[in-house]
Amino acid sequence: MRRSALSSCLSVAFATALLPLSAPLAGAEPQAEPFEYVALGDSYASGLGTGEYLPESGDCRRSELAYPSLAASEVGADSFSFVACAGAKTEGVRTEQVTALSEGTDVVTVSVGGNDVGFGPVVTTCVTESEQSCDQAVSEAEVYATEQLPGLLDDTYDAIAAAAPSARVAVVGYPRLFETDPCLSPLTRFERQRLNEGADTLNRVVAQRARQAGFSFVDVTEEFAGHGVCGAQPWINGLSYPAEESYHPNAAGHEQGFLPSVSGALSGAVV
Repeated sequence: MRRSALSSCLSVAFATALLPLSAPLAGAEPQAEPFEYVALGDSYASGLGTGEYLPESGDCRRSELAYPSLAASEVGADSFSFVACAGAKTEGVRTEQVTALSEGTDVVTVSVGGNDVGFGPVVTTCVTESEQSCDQAVSEAEVYATEQLPGLLDDTYDAIAAAAPSARVAVVGYPRLFETDPCLSPLTRFERQRLNEGADTLNRVVAQRARQAGFSFVDVTEEFAGHGVCGAQPWINGLSYPAEESYHPNAAGHEQGFLPSVSGALSGAVV
């Protein structure tokens, strides 16, 4: 996509990986082992939509307001590599971003798959064309998600596991973009509902393949409920300028929608 609570088992896994090598002295504060966190993925992980980007990130549009940066800062990760990039597909994560991983990587988050199924073109079709065209575009994306995407995700997750064999990996899902209440929008209620259904299909596939790989899946659907486009307090941008920020989580979405699910597990791991 030009456009990501971790499970309790991941929290336990983090805590196990980070146990001190020796017991603390009596009366001393317990000390956590240093841990290395690497954030992979597409625009939903990079922070496109927050409006503030690291100049050195260029077209990748990485932001300090994105949930990976916020989580790393909140829990005090000793090493943080932020390589998520707007527009990334599974191939880019698999062949480029995984080079940031190593045998010493402890924690990985990744959000990818939306661009593979054509998120941008599908939304553009729904905004500019008829309900019938929108319905067809979403349906075609859903077919791709169920028939083609699983293999691409499997290859990507295999590459992550090979590059960081000791890491605990959390795959972060996508929020539904829209509320279906009446509002001023170029999208009809039907079109918004179909796009939400497409997001649900994508999340089901991503969750299934993540769990098959032995990774955890972070479902943020409930966290964003009520805060989609057309909501009273939207955490996702509507049609925006610049256009690339449209239909991506804003700063509030990263801080209040994504962050609790990620930082909660990280905080629980830091003893």
